[in-house]
Amino acid sequence: MTYLVSLLLMALIVGLIAVASNPAPYFAALGLVVAAGVGCGVLVSHGGSFLSLVLFLIYLGGMLVVFAYSAALAAEPFPEAWGDRSVVGYVMIYLLGVGLMVGVFWEGWYEGSWVVIDGLKEFSVLRGDTSGVAEMYSYGGGMLVICAWVLLLTLFVVLELTRGLSRGTIRAV
Repeated sequence: MTYLVSLLLMALIVGLIAVASNPAPYFAALGLVVAAGVGCGVLVSHGGSFLSLVLFLIYLGGMLVVFAYSAALAAEPFPEAWGDRSVVGYVMIYLLGVGLMVGVFWEGWYEGSWVVIDGLKEFSVLRGDTSGVAEMYSYGGGMLVICAWVLLLTLFVVLELTRGLSRGTIRAV
């Protein structure tokens, strides 16, 4: 199980690097899907099956809509791929940064510190992930509304920026 979680965490790093290197919106959306799926796999491996399902559906339903709009409006005839020189340079810089952080924090990681959410299930009445979701929506209702408003604002900003310099609000007068 530890090897599976380690593999999922490495795949999460690769997905995040694929998003951060940002070759084109098409490839960034693919990297986001990989990162979201693998991140939810990490949550499932620690016992949070319901929370990972909810996060995956919300993430794919909300954020990928923004990428679909931006990819449709910012259609490039020759988009940069992951094999281009500039993108490979960014990937190498990010991998070097991850390698440095692994070198700094290597002594603090142990297999025994990974505990699943239902490790003490004898003392619990409910599963840990379902009660955690209820707590998140109970105490975080205001933050949920603020985040929804910020996502809507982000959608409008991305749509306005991808319209182009001649038709949008960002144009030379």
